[in-house]
Amino acid sequence: MTQPAMDVSAGAPTRSYPLYLRDIAGVAAILVAGAAGYWLFPDNLALLTRIIAVALLVLSLDLITGYCGVASLGQATLFGAGAYAVGFACVHGGVTEPLTLMLIGAVAGATAGLAMGAIMLRAHGLAQLVLSIAIVQLGHEAANKFTGYTGGSDGLAGLSVNPLFGVFEFDLWGRTAYLFGLALLVVVFALLRVVVSSPFGVLCRGVRQDPVRVKAMGAFVFPVILKMFVISGAVAGLGGALAAISTQVVGLDSISFELSANALVMLVLGGLGTLYGALVGTVIFMAFEHVVSAINPFHWLTMVGALLVAVVLVAPGGLVNLAGKVGGIGRSKGSKP
Repeated sequence: MTQPAMDVSAGAPTRSYPLYLRDIAGVAAILVAGAAGYWLFPDNLALLTRIIAVALLVLSLDLITGYCGVASLGQATLFGAGAYAVGFACVHGGVTEPLTLMLIGAVAGATAGLAMGAIMLRAHGLAQLVLSIAIVQLGHEAANKFTGYTGGSDGLAGLSVNPLFGVFEFDLWGRTAYLFGLALLVVVFALLRVVVSSPFGVLCRGVRQDPVRVKAMGAFVFPVILKMFVISGAVAGLGGALAAISTQVVGLDSISFELSANALVMLVLGGLGTLYGALVGTVIFMAFEHVVSAINPFHWLTMVGALLVAVVLVAPGGLVNLAGKVGGIGRSKGSKP
């Protein structure tokens, strides 16, 4: 009786240590890449901050699509909810403290996620995907029509945000916004790693793989996925809040179908169900888009499409999973993500 207990206790660190080490390495890689971007591209910090904001959106999409198996083309609804909530609170409510605005964005995104999840989870398969498109289109039209609150097609401009901690001003160069966004991304990524590795995250993956079996085991699928929708909404809302604070403008592009579709493309490009894939896909897609559109402003969409076709053919599981197969990194078939 004693010997098996010793074997289990001795084996547990062996299984968990590589996962723990990988998470530390992942956070360190984000910090190193962020520092490199700050020093190598000091004139493009606004673009880099935008990439961070969109990366939060794609991370949020990975939570419901990669871990719960719910395909969505309406994730920009949650991003836009956070952005417009911050814009309204700042312009009409007089709230200018940046951390408070971020909290408002997260709450607005989580609330929108709760409503969106409650609607989408009433359907299945293709109907679910159509519902997500309808939701983002309704959100876009609402933002366009309620001009007294959202500014309509002109958007909400002139957001005046106080210095961060009363010291660091959000200047035109975007230094404070970028460093703040980088710190936010690291914290959110670390927390999400804890969430997806927890029993709740394991249950979500079980729902994605075999919801019927999960139901037979006595678990309730609907509230599990709905909780993940709320978490996803909070993360997307933080991305929208960061975009609003950094640009000091909130427009209809924050809640557009195009943004939702691009987010799904970025996730597929990097790899579903890894979190790392969401970051890699966002950086590669937006960097490639920025460079190619500057080189050929008339045919850059063709080049982006060719890149996506090539990646899907070569790495149907995403670039992160391809790297895992080639170099032994990323998610293996038998390990936890």
